[in-house]
Amino acid sequence: MRMVIKVGTSTLTHPTGAQNIRMVERLCRVISDLKNAGHEIILVSSGAIGMGVGKLSLSERPKDIPTKQAAAAVGQCELMYTYDKLFSEYHHTVAQILLTASDIDCENRRQNFHNTLGRLLELGALPIINENDTVATDEIVIGDNDTLAAMTAVSASADLLVLLSDIDGLYTADPHTDPSATLISEVNEITPEILSLAGGKGSALATGGMTTKLSAAKMCMENGVDMIITNGKNPDVLYDVASGVPLGTRFISD
Repeated sequence: MRMVIKVGTSTLTHPTGAQNIRMVERLCRVISDLKNAGHEIILVSSGAIGMGVGKLSLSERPKDIPTKQAAAAVGQCELMYTYDKLFSEYHHTVAQILLTASDIDCENRRQNFHNTLGRLLELGALPIINENDTVATDEIVIGDNDTLAAMTAVSASADLLVLLSDIDGLYTADPHTDPSATLISEVNEITPEILSLAGGKGSALATGGMTTKLSAAKMCMENGVDMIITNGKNPDVLYDVASGVPLGTRFISD
């Protein structure tokens, strides 16, 4: 299976912005084991700005572009150092790819991304993709890694996109405020009713929310890629995902 796994800031960091060491170590161990089992994995990782916030001892996520870029520059170093160190312990080589919207919008650059991604997988490397927040501006920003993950899954002709979130999946209502909310296990079409179920943003350090996840699902479904939203608090769920065990919310492609 060729699988794109997107991990959010809330999974990688504590509320303080500092790295959640135990969680990152478990995630790398599970992904390494899945690669050992023969799966092709692409990791789309948030967390650069969040880690930069923690490392720079900022009181909150910055709102202005220059400080976001500064936090990303600091945090991306720590993020990739951590991934390189942990995956190397399991004898896997990582490769960093940083993108902006113009890389996707421009046909030549999009093809270059596609070619590089394919060759990295052929060589057995683990591509780790993030938005290039250090140079992105309002005009060229992708905006969230749910969308970036969907773009990556489509470009890579992946079998599945897995969004590891801080929620179990898509619910009939907000489970944080409505005790009667139930998990929707399968979605075959992104209807207005489904879109109406999206709430607001989760973690204060994150940029996405259910709205961006549903947008990502629509992109995947229209391009023949299934997508799953599930809780990332226990990375071992990826074993179930790879085995086809039903969990979270699965969006079935056309």
